[in-house]
Amino acid sequence: MIKTIENIPRPKYLDKILRYEAKGVIKVLTGQRRVGKSCILNSVEEKLRQSSSTSNFIRINLEDFAFSHIKSASDLNEEIVRHISDSSMNYIFIDEIQEIEDFDKVIRSLCLDARNDIYVTGSNSSMLSSEIASRLAGRSIEIRVHPLCFDEFLLFHSLEDSDENLDLYLRFGGMPYLRNLPQRDTWNEYLAGITDALVYRDIVSRHSIRNNDFLQRLLLFLADNTGQIFTAKRIADYLKSQRVSGTVNSVQTYADYICDAYITNKVRRWDIEGKKFFEIGEKYYFEDIGIRNSIIGYRPMDIGAILENVIYNKLSGDGYGIKVGVLSKNKEIDFVAEKDGERKYIQVAVNVYDKATADREFGNLESIGDNYEKLVVTLRDSAPNTQNGIKMLSLRDFLNMP
Repeated sequence: MIKTIENIPRPKYLDKILRYEAKGVIKVLTGQRRVGKSCILNSVEEKLRQSSSTSNFIRINLEDFAFSHIKSASDLNEEIVRHISDSSMNYIFIDEIQEIEDFDKVIRSLCLDARNDIYVTGSNSSMLSSEIASRLAGRSIEIRVHPLCFDEFLLFHSLEDSDENLDLYLRFGGMPYLRNLPQRDTWNEYLAGITDALVYRDIVSRHSIRNNDFLQRLLLFLADNTGQIFTAKRIADYLKSQRVSGTVNSVQTYADYICDAYITNKVRRWDIEGKKFFEIGEKYYFEDIGIRNSIIGYRPMDIGAILENVIYNKLSGDGYGIKVGVLSKNKEIDFVAEKDGERKYIQVAVNVYDKATADREFGNLESIGDNYEKLVVTLRDSAPNTQNGIKMLSLRDFLNMP
């Protein structure tokens, strides 16, 4: 007997997706491999079945051998039309839709009928899910799915909210399937396998890369310098010193490939006073901190970079647009986060027990002339809790903010 794996709902995605139920737009779930897009689709289907018992449901997984007869857009259309009801609402779910060439023609055609409500996922080396969304532009809404946030991590692993379990999250990250691997000594191996799939299927195979060593060294550099200012010339010079050949252009191109595969996210630097972006000098953060640690290894000395990366992921998962703020050559704001017309400035430090550190983190925020929210986030509880109106939070408190 095949053992089924419990599907744990992720309400923040369910609510976002169901907001567009029967609104005439195609729901496209995008994101890194193995972040749970198909499981979220399962939860959406379950929820709709509970509230729409008289509706018709069509589910196609193009990686399932049961649907191996679907090899073209015509086959896909025929399979769906064969099961469509003319007298009720049709909820259509398609996994790995990129397997079918010209799939967008079928989906757009189906969307012309208001009785068809369509949900799709897809990502592999031939077409990333972001491209699927663009192929359906004008008729679709893209829902970006991220690895588990901290409260989801606790839920999935049935853990209490504690410093010990926060440390576990900082080490292994939020890939959902880890909950099905009860032996934690297997988690690193699983994460390494995902990393290999991301690199070799979604980058090497997709872009026909021959210089694998250059790609691996660049990925290692990004992991080792998470949250540091990135310039293609600096990295090309560094790699050259390591006797790894590569040009400035190839560094930037490969870095873009890594972002396209959802391994890292690029954050641009923004002049707070001049209100403009800098042309060069971005920072890169990993979509999942466990993937980052699987590349470079988990090292306690990296806790500052890990802390910063996890805070970035929290903001990104909550839907904020994120920039690195620059006040002057010597003053930087780790994150300028904006959503719904509001803004917050965030400084990150392992602790502020050292007076010089406290003066820098609070002082940079105090230099900002506007009245938007300003926060300092530290790894553990630190005193004082406020300084000149600037709040200070522990990482756990910040990750638990709604």
